[in-house]
Amino acid sequence: MAVELVRYIVHNLVADPDRLQVDAQRGGRGLRIEIRCAPEDAGRIIGRGGRVINGIRTLARAASDGQQRVEVQLIE
Repeated sequence: MAVELVRYIVHNLVADPDRLQVDAQRGGRGLRIEIRCAPEDAGRIIGRGGRVINGIRTLARAASDGQQRVEVQLIE
């Protein structure tokens, strides 16, 4: 659920959605969601002072079942 939410939010933020990738990996520490995008779209995802990416992280944690740790990272 958290992965689909992050994918939906980020897809609507970027200017070039064809170059967007949202991948999830489950590990011992929980769920890791990696966002890859075009370099010119990274600023849109990060936002001023990191507000947008922090909001995405908060929503992803809220959408998880609460039993696992959720980590969202932007990889350029």
